[in-house]
Amino acid sequence: MGSLAGKTALVTGAGRGIGRAIALRLARDGARVGVHYGSSADGAAQTVAAITDTGGDAFAIQTALGTPGDAAALWAAFDEHADGVDILVNNAGILGGRMPYADVDEAIYDQIFAINTKAPFFVIRHGLSRLRDGGRIVNISTRFTHGARNPELAAYAMSKAALDSLTATLAKELGPRGITVNAVGPGATDTDMNAARLSTEEGRAAIAALSPLNRVAQAADIADIVAFLASDDARWVTGQWIDGSGGSML
Repeated sequence: MGSLAGKTALVTGAGRGIGRAIALRLARDGARVGVHYGSSADGAAQTVAAITDTGGDAFAIQTALGTPGDAAALWAAFDEHADGVDILVNNAGILGGRMPYADVDEAIYDQIFAINTKAPFFVIRHGLSRLRDGGRIVNISTRFTHGARNPELAAYAMSKAALDSLTATLAKELGPRGITVNAVGPGATDTDMNAARLSTEEGRAAIAALSPLNRVAQAADIADIVAFLASDDARWVTGQWIDGSGGSML
């Protein structure tokens, strides 16, 4: 029996990339997984199939984050499948493109913050009545909030820095209920978001060289960190930002 048997998880943005890897890992550990997606219906269906085909339990729910009423709509869809949640992973997010600071207009800025910051804030707030005592919240952040600076990702880093602040604040707020709240900060990971940068031998070598381990992160590397934070083994870890960049800032 898996360490998360009897638990229900919700992973936002689980139709592809890191979100899919997290959903697969939590399911492998025994959790029933809600696979949220925004527009990648086929990807979410593939995630669900990958879980159920190996004996796990999963269901897909669709909500466009970053739109008015998104959090309430997400939980209404979730409620059709489950009567509570034990693990909430706020993974959905957008980079917003790499561009000079001077080229970031208000529309791009607002979209980044709507999806990366406002959505998880209210997904958590609306989810608190459903989140069981002793539960887990894991927010997917970035290495760019802790020492790594890239002017082309200024708005993205700002949006995730706000999420880091929320992580620490909610750890204090929800501690009396035994709920832990932590964040994981990946670096460049081998997903479609970084496909162009990893498409050449030179690009892959440059990214691998950022880590003392001299390789490119796989989505499963991040999923395994999340699985630890979701487990009982991490019951005494809360309010933390966990470096998931393979030591790229050493």
